[in-house]
Amino acid sequence: MLKNFNVVKTILLPMGALLLILIALTACGGLGLRSQPITDIEWQWVSVTEAETRNVLDVPNPENYTIIFREDGTFNGMADCNVIQGTYNIPEEGQIDIQLGPTTLAFCGEDSLDQQYLALLDSVAIGSPTRDRELALETGDGALRMLFQNGGES
Repeated sequence: MLKNFNVVKTILLPMGALLLILIALTACGGLGLRSQPITDIEWQWVSVTEAETRNVLDVPNPENYTIIFREDGTFNGMADCNVIQGTYNIPEEGQIDIQLGPTTLAFCGEDSLDQQYLALLDSVAIGSPTRDRELALETGDGALRMLFQNGGES
């Protein structure tokens, strides 16, 4: 009888603990914007993927296209040679609402992606950290997915 108890103790108890952890992660939304910190990190835009065609546009200078989310619901960053700022809200896990605020309007050159970057940020509705410590932001219809790398603490 004591031998059977040792089997239960060494096998079933750790499995039960693992099950509780999985249930807790599911209840908390797993890897989501609320459960994973995204604030006070300089996120650098590295690519945008078109869902239908799977075409990927790699951003040539990710350090020129940044966004830093602050804990107070504001953000700031760069759109190439322009300074951007605004507010954001996370109404539910996996959702994000970005409202662009004041932005400088300098001409950054023919090859700049500043206008595309601003238009994409303005249409973002879905967001989540990835397993690779990146941040994915998608348009509301899921047609376009922006990927950001962690550029370090701001």
